[in-house]
Amino acid sequence: MIDLMNRTSFRARILGPSSIALVMAAGLATPSLAQQAAPVAQETPNIVVPESDRAQVNRIVVRGNQRIDQTTVLSYLPIQPGDIVDPVTFDVAVRTLYRTNLFANVQLGLQPNGDLVIEVVENPIINQVTFEGNKALTEKKLRDEVSINPRGIYTRARVQEDVGKIVELYRMSGRISATVTPRLVQLDQNRVDVVFEIDEGPESGISGITFLGNKAFTDAELREVMVTQTSRWWRLFSSNDNYDPNRLDYDREQLRKFYTNRGYYDFTIRSSVAELKPDNSAFAVTLTVDEGDKYTFGDVKVVTESDRLNAEFLTSLLPIRSGDLYQSDRIETAVDTLTFAAGSAGYAFVDINPTYRANPETDKVDVTFNVREGQRVYVQRINVVGNTRTLDSVIRREMLLGEGDAFNRNLIERSRNNLRALGFFKDVKIEETRGSAPDRSIVNVTVEEQPTGELSVGAGFSSFDSFTLNLGITERNFRGRGQNIVARAEWGSIRQQIDFRFTEPKFMGRDIAAGFDLFHTRLDLSEYSSYDYRSTGAGVRLTYPLNNYTRLSLRYFIKDDEVMVPNSYCSQAGYGSSALCDQIGAYINSSAGYTLFVDRRNDPIRATRGWTAALRQDLAGIGGDVNYIKTEIDGAYYYGITPNWVVSVQGSVGYVAGWAGDSIRINDRFFKGGQSFRGFETAGMGPRDLTTTDALGGNFYAIGTVELTVPNGLPEQYGIKTSLFADVGTLGQLDDRYLVNSQGLPNPQIVDDMALRAAAGLSIHWRSPMGPIRFDLSKVLAKEDYDKTETFRFSTSTQF
Repeated sequence: MIDLMNRTSFRARILGPSSIALVMAAGLATPSLAQQAAPVAQETPNIVVPESDRAQVNRIVVRGNQRIDQTTVLSYLPIQPGDIVDPVTFDVAVRTLYRTNLFANVQLGLQPNGDLVIEVVENPIINQVTFEGNKALTEKKLRDEVSINPRGIYTRARVQEDVGKIVELYRMSGRISATVTPRLVQLDQNRVDVVFEIDEGPESGISGITFLGNKAFTDAELREVMVTQTSRWWRLFSSNDNYDPNRLDYDREQLRKFYTNRGYYDFTIRSSVAELKPDNSAFAVTLTVDEGDKYTFGDVKVVTESDRLNAEFLTSLLPIRSGDLYQSDRIETAVDTLTFAAGSAGYAFVDINPTYRANPETDKVDVTFNVREGQRVYVQRINVVGNTRTLDSVIRREMLLGEGDAFNRNLIERSRNNLRALGFFKDVKIEETRGSAPDRSIVNVTVEEQPTGELSVGAGFSSFDSFTLNLGITERNFRGRGQNIVARAEWGSIRQQIDFRFTEPKFMGRDIAAGFDLFHTRLDLSEYSSYDYRSTGAGVRLTYPLNNYTRLSLRYFIKDDEVMVPNSYCSQAGYGSSALCDQIGAYINSSAGYTLFVDRRNDPIRATRGWTAALRQDLAGIGGDVNYIKTEIDGAYYYGITPNWVVSVQGSVGYVAGWAGDSIRINDRFFKGGQSFRGFETAGMGPRDLTTTDALGGNFYAIGTVELTVPNGLPEQYGIKTSLFADVGTLGQLDDRYLVNSQGLPNPQIVDDMALRAAAGLSIHWRSPMGPIRFDLSKVLAKEDYDKTETFRFSTSTQF
């Protein structure tokens, strides 16, 4: 069989004037339609020239090239006309041309007249790459793995490298005996087809996993730690029940972490044996372990090289105390804590090396954290990468440290949270590298932008609105300047609204967000409280930070509110209550207010630690027809048991009181239920007219919620979150004038008893392509007879 890649070894000799010119030949295999490439090793060039032979090159001639231009060959050649050459120069030139991977054979010869003749044989061009015999792996997966491709240059080394990649891919899928044979089909014009002939062999499963030497944990408990699983017929869509040595290496590491996180400091795996069954169908895996004794932490201390980092203070920050059960993960957490503390002190690059001293007699492990700090570091430069639309200035203004500032890791982390909270970026990474000097650091901010504009035309359905149609345009990053614009029109069976909002996050170049709102809203609440509500108005807003965690928002709104009821509802013979009939008509509401918001969460999107608190107050009566002061306070606390198990405790309380003799109109009262208190219909709890069953709302409410986010086994990209909840609270305290009849006696048809309500259940949140969708399954635990409850609620909305 003749190999396409076979080439003769060459000799390059500088001859004297009386010698015959060097004759060189390059052999190329006779074309064949189906010839297998024989494994021929590339020969090392052999230059035979007397040490004293040196000659000058007058001209360079290239022969044998077909598609590669002569100038291209000469551009790689480290020899120019006029150069003095010797055997070493020839050797370097030949190797240089070989390294281009353009040539299958290269020969050099210097003729008596000083002409340097370069004879080349070009590597073939790949016409196509095909696979034969593959069934377990798709052709696409194989193509993604190999490096050669059509119109590329063929080299035997690259083909052999791809053979190894394909074999490794099959090995990882559990087919240990898979073989791959490359075959060449030679075509005209120095082209070849590359065919990978694959014999997949049988799939090698796992017949059983056995442990020897384990006493503290059973075989079943240890198998749960491992990714590798025994082969079972129902595991149709899993590849973890195939034998993969790399996966077993990972499992050994997982077992080590499992034991060392439960006190077994000197745990070791003595041996790991995989025995193939006689029929080659599966492996039996046996792991022999030595658990050792259970250890606790002994002396835990921090040692530093200088007093600039106080060792006692750093020791107090450690999440480890003497007497605690030894856990290797807590060592890593302690290192992260010390690194963060050193970074907050301005030391960007510190080396923290924990050393261990185990005492088998007392079963204690003494741990010393050796901290070696570098120089105090300053930010030399901040690089912003990845923003194709957002202006650099928008990103830089969210950074809490600038060029020339002392490096502070705490500010770096908070800057990252600021950027993520913008909602402009899918991912934000902030990394530091060493600068031009030991005390200089370069901060690289890498962002991955995501769409911030949205044109939505859609329809939805919910338990509250029955159906909705909406048309909206929103742009959270207008012109790449971070400005927010929202224009929306929504029409539903209960709610119809049009609104326009604009926000400038850095008003007049300062750290102040300013904006205005225009809106018109109409609510048909006849199903819940026998009235319609219309509101048209405008408002202005200002928000600025008081510190890194606290924001103060100021606002002023003026609006024209109107309450409408059926014609006969409030007539002399009508059945309507004064708590509603007194509200009929249009009123001008002119109000000013503020919100004080504190955010101490570790992540603004998926909080697992920290808390938030907000105080809101609005004073109506700055002109207009309505006088009241409304106060609301709410807070939330987050605690992550694990990244996927997060407990949140939330509470809110609100009170509205009239002044200058005014009572509270129905549209200014609080209504709770539906999404604000699960298990009850919208406006389903609180004061009610028993005659008409109208919800009347309340002047006071208090609600507490405990929610546990639990994993649901679905990929994160699906955007589905599941949580268990419990809500408890109350609503009531109507103005006294609405609790009596025309004779001034208590009205038995108006109930306002401030009773406690409670419900528990399951919530499912889905960030669907159509917008946020929420399902609530509730069980009411405490209610009043006149309350309106519900077991299931489905709601959807358009996110702006």
